[in-house]
Amino acid sequence: MTDSPATTAFRAARDQLLDLRTDGARAVAQFEWPDVGDHFNWAVDWFDVIAEGNDAVALWIVEEDGSEQKVTFAEMAARSDQVANWFASLGVARGDHVMLMLGNQVELWESMLAIMKLGAVILPTSTVLGTADLADRVDRAGVRHVIVNAEDTAKFEGVAGDYTRIAVGESQGWTPFSASVDASATKPGVVVDTSDASIVYFTSGTTSKPKMVVHTQSSYPVGHLTTTYWLGVQKHDVHLAISSPGWGKHAWSCFFAPWIAEATVFVFNYGRFDPAALRAQLDRAEVTTFCAPPTVWRMLIQSALGDRPTSLRETLSAGEPLNPEVISQVQRAWGLVIRDGYGQTETTAIVANSPGSTLKAGSMGLPLPGVEVVLLDPLTGRPADEGEICLDLSTPAVNLMAGYYGDPERSADVIRDGYFHTGDVASRDENGYITFIGRTDDIFKSSDYKVSPFEVESALIEHPAVAEAAVVPAPDDTRLNITKAYVVLAAGWDPTEETALEVLRHARVSLPPFMRVRRLEFFELPKTSSGKIRRVELRERENAAAASGERLRDEWRDDQFPQLRGR
Repeated sequence: MTDSPATTAFRAARDQLLDLRTDGARAVAQFEWPDVGDHFNWAVDWFDVIAEGNDAVALWIVEEDGSEQKVTFAEMAARSDQVANWFASLGVARGDHVMLMLGNQVELWESMLAIMKLGAVILPTSTVLGTADLADRVDRAGVRHVIVNAEDTAKFEGVAGDYTRIAVGESQGWTPFSASVDASATKPGVVVDTSDASIVYFTSGTTSKPKMVVHTQSSYPVGHLTTTYWLGVQKHDVHLAISSPGWGKHAWSCFFAPWIAEATVFVFNYGRFDPAALRAQLDRAEVTTFCAPPTVWRMLIQSALGDRPTSLRETLSAGEPLNPEVISQVQRAWGLVIRDGYGQTETTAIVANSPGSTLKAGSMGLPLPGVEVVLLDPLTGRPADEGEICLDLSTPAVNLMAGYYGDPERSADVIRDGYFHTGDVASRDENGYITFIGRTDDIFKSSDYKVSPFEVESALIEHPAVAEAAVVPAPDDTRLNITKAYVVLAAGWDPTEETALEVLRHARVSLPPFMRVRRLEFFELPKTSSGKIRRVELRERENAAAASGERLRDEWRDDQFPQLRGR
């Protein structure tokens, strides 16, 4: 297959970054985003091109019981063509929104490529969501087609809408995905515009309804050249990233970046995290590049790291700040330095410690090639040594979202005055190294998930015992933070053990597991003169308690209730 001008430009940019992967200064000075023209489709113009006659393994999935699947690039290209044609026969068309709610399974990757090839729009969705969340998303996103595992179809019984129902497995009333094996494997031949929407991610915000981040046929597919550069992944590498589908980081490190580099995506599926089993897989699969959230790195440290995995070359972390002591322990045990990276669902990687760079303890690193990062003073709006992390839009920001779907006001709020505003605050030293300080709003990270206090509070006040609630992060050695709820009781309810159990149980069934309320305290909320809750005081209270190592006297914790174990 002869490369098209778009493919040629993309390949040249990719090769340039791979060649300069250990020379950050030259990469920043020389790199320019490729001009892929007006009709670029990454699944066709890149993946299918590198897959032609390619018997190298593209996807390798290992299950907890030891069973595994390997799919070559050539097989994945042909199979995704087949799935695309079958989707088209069911009515999936260019511009349609397709909710994809699958785990780390072959059908996920087949479907992502197939949907892209049709010019339809992928809406990755976490499998932990319940009916209420799904109904909201199907409605607001205008979902036309839904693809789920058979065991999750029951969640859609209360989800209204005229959408195609496709199930992996057998479920009454749903079209079985297995029927796709009879479809033609010819190229779909759909032409898309580079500016067309390609993928929409739901992300938590400061309101109860998640934002919908729209990425185009270029902003993620082309934009992830920066992520490829940060990861340091190379052709024929075996790359393992621990990430759940439905979140932006999964597309970063389990789809686009490894396949941009022509590496193998390796997946180890497990029900319960087992550090020893993970280390064994790193060795057995000869993993060369490994990216994990800080929670996983902390669990590995706590379990004893053991010897360095034989083929491991790059170790990475993203999603939240990583404790320097964890980096030090891994370096002492394995002789490898964990390199932090930073970005948002709205972007690809924008700041990172790139391969071969000198690391500054606690720093996220330097702006990546092609990315113009500015710190703006929140009061003056001018560049400063400490301020909000922003992207300067005076030069093309290829790796930035198109906006928030159906929400022009929010889009205008974050993309204004010539900058994209991340909402994160950082400092920059005299050498340009950027260090994360915190959020400008109240959202916090628990493990590698974002938690919106407003969403948790909204669920809590649905219980008759709760008159008012304020949710803040409580520092935790393993998860970085866990969810703590301060609750004002409604009349007729007493601050007893029974009431605490009632509220915690309600939160368990009303919220996804990653938002689980793990600590609860009945408390008179501090407020401003205008009646707004001063969450900053509650956060300071939690930080002080964590620093002293003392448990707050009137606090209830979920692990003290046998009734909640295993739920």
